[in-house]
Amino acid sequence: MASYIANDMRVGWVISHNGKRYSVMSITKVKPGKGGAFVQADLRDIDSGNKDNNRWRAEDKVEKLIVEDFECQYLYSDGTDAYFMNLSDYEQFTMPVESLGEQMKFLAPEMLVKANFVEGQPVSISLPKTVVAVVAETEPALKGQTVSNSGGKPAILDNGVRVQVPLFIEQGEKIVVNTETLEYVERAK
Repeated sequence: MASYIANDMRVGWVISHNGKRYSVMSITKVKPGKGGAFVQADLRDIDSGNKDNNRWRAEDKVEKLIVEDFECQYLYSDGTDAYFMNLSDYEQFTMPVESLGEQMKFLAPEMLVKANFVEGQPVSISLPKTVVAVVAETEPALKGQTVSNSGGKPAILDNGVRVQVPLFIEQGEKIVVNTETLEYVERAK
């Protein structure tokens, strides 16, 4: 275990807090006009799967657990569990679908991901920074509508994710999407 100040905490960290192990799901850093800055984090208990919300002063200490990363391949999902294979020893392991949250929408069979293990137990995965997806639904561009007066148009991808795309993107096209920000990157080559 390593000790860090709460202001350094990041999404994906696994921390020890009040005798329990938590995975950090999201972080909000607040610096109010009056009073000291603080960090608010949404946490998921690794052992029970329960969600929690905690607040620390920016200078408070947080215990970060040592996490081992392994290259893994996503195999399939049966609705309740997602199945992965560790590429270093070819051992298979499962993770509950609800613990993966929105990441589940981007997983495709045979996709390579990084799995994070704490004390021999898988706790989270890291998706590739970008993935290729097909635009399942989008509106056609209106005549006279230009890029300069529009921020793009909404599109629904084949995996159900909503993103903003440029006006020239049409239904059925393959695009590259950033998995962290859910933003359009470019047309797929």
